[in-house]
Amino acid sequence: MTLIVRTGERGIATLTLDSPANRNALSAALVGELRDALSDCAADDTVRAVVLTHTGSTFCAGADLTAPPDPEAFVGLMREIVALPKPVVARVAGHVRAGGLGLLAACDIAVAGERSSFALSESRLGLAPAVISLTLLPRVDRTAANRYYLTGERFDAAEAARIGLVTVAAEDVDKGLAPVLDGLRRASPQGLAASKELVTATVLRSFDQYAEDLIARSAALFASDEAREGMTAFLERRDPAWVR
Repeated sequence: MTLIVRTGERGIATLTLDSPANRNALSAALVGELRDALSDCAADDTVRAVVLTHTGSTFCAGADLTAPPDPEAFVGLMREIVALPKPVVARVAGHVRAGGLGLLAACDIAVAGERSSFALSESRLGLAPAVISLTLLPRVDRTAANRYYLTGERFDAAEAARIGLVTVAAEDVDKGLAPVLDGLRRASPQGLAASKELVTATVLRSFDQYAEDLIARSAALFASDEAREGMTAFLERRDPAWVR
């Protein structure tokens, strides 16, 4: 079963997360297929830029709790998006949760439709947004990060744009995306690669400096009793034991 569908038009490769049955959750298989697809786009001289989008009502629900990826593989995926010598643009016409926000924040530009919603739900599961901090914290307003990391509240596309998570909040996601893609098609491949390198250099250094520690933190949290209770409660659609 293919979880990533690739199409193309006028130099733009579109990679579609196509696992609606689990709300495009980050399974080991999806992460592996997406990394392979990105590598193919990087090597394809006909590709000017990549659009990352989704089927169904959810862009990405975060980690697949029944078949989670190895944390190193997911960190590798986020780093590959950041380091790709071609711009990666997220097209979001649905919901984004937990690790999905890390995937979104790894993209260079993000356009979200008015029906989109966002939440960092890790704290409610006994976890923390550990490895996704590598892409989120350089991008998101720190005051907003304090709030949403801790509370797990949902917020809409307008708020996501206000705090820097998305570039454009649009009533119609494709109309919002159109001028972005036009601009990318008018730019030279060399100009795009060199310009992206300037804006991602600090983020890549952060990966090199902090990724190993954050992977270890994430693994420790996932193995804890509290996280087991949180994830079990989530799968059983009940409140975890600590809710008051």
